[in-house]
Amino acid sequence: MKPALRDTPRIFAVGRQGHIAMKDCGQLLLEADEQVTLVTEMGGQYDVARKSWGFYATPSLNGRLRDQGLRAALVRNRQGRYYLLLVEEGHEEEFHRYLSEEEQEVVCWMDNDEGLAALAPRDRD
Repeated sequence: MKPALRDTPRIFAVGRQGHIAMKDCGQLLLEADEQVTLVTEMGGQYDVARKSWGFYATPSLNGRLRDQGLRAALVRNRQGRYYLLLVEEGHEEEFHRYLSEEEQEVVCWMDNDEGLAALAPRDRD
């Protein structure tokens, strides 16, 4: 792993109305079979693992990720773009407020077997 952290974060506007100031704090170059873990103040953990073919973008959605206090949601914006967002347990109300402000909607929660089964292809008998 080779970190390239910024002494002064690059700040740029995001959001539907550009009212959110995002801070780009740097980059991490991961080699194949390396992992970094991001940690929240509440102790939740989010692993990103690099493989020779790409990335494991999340731990198992209905296993380790949920056990670490994070809920995966597939979200669609009004332009029809889809995002996988991770919501800290207990912050769902704040998350729904954000979705409303940004004119986005939850397509499905992907942190339980029922939500994931709804995404699975149906048998074609």
